[in-house]
Amino acid sequence: MTSGEAEVATTARTRLISGPGVLLVWLYGVMVVGAVSRSAYQIATEFDRAPLAYTLSALAGVVYGFITYTLVRGGETARRAAQVCCAAELVGVLVVGTWTLVDPGAFPDATVWSDFGMGYLFIPVLLPVSALWWLRRAPGEQGGRGAAAAGRG
Repeated sequence: MTSGEAEVATTARTRLISGPGVLLVWLYGVMVVGAVSRSAYQIATEFDRAPLAYTLSALAGVVYGFITYTLVRGGETARRAAQVCCAAELVGVLVVGTWTLVDPGAFPDATVWSDFGMGYLFIPVLLPVSALWWLRRAPGEQGGRGAAAAGRG
């Protein structure tokens, strides 16, 4: 990799966490801590009370962690991975949110995604929508490819 290509790759990675991307990383980081610590405590102390709810909260924490990592990592591959994870997260929030409203008895205790994230100020439903919007708008390597190609030519 030439120094120009390395500079383009570094710039592209930085672009995912500039502007609103910084806020997304911060919010996802907070959600990682909240979901993982809550689910770890609940799984360790009262798992038999609501195993599905606590497992879903742990899964949400893992998804939040991966999205945080990909946003910080940057690059086109990370962008695509983050988009897939954010879309899966949104589907999870919508499915679990609807499920908890239609059949509240299925969840004796709340998950991160219960009632569309009401216990977390609806951040779980707003965050993937915002992230998907940002990941579609953020410049990323699409702008960098032209610069890299111009440098080679």
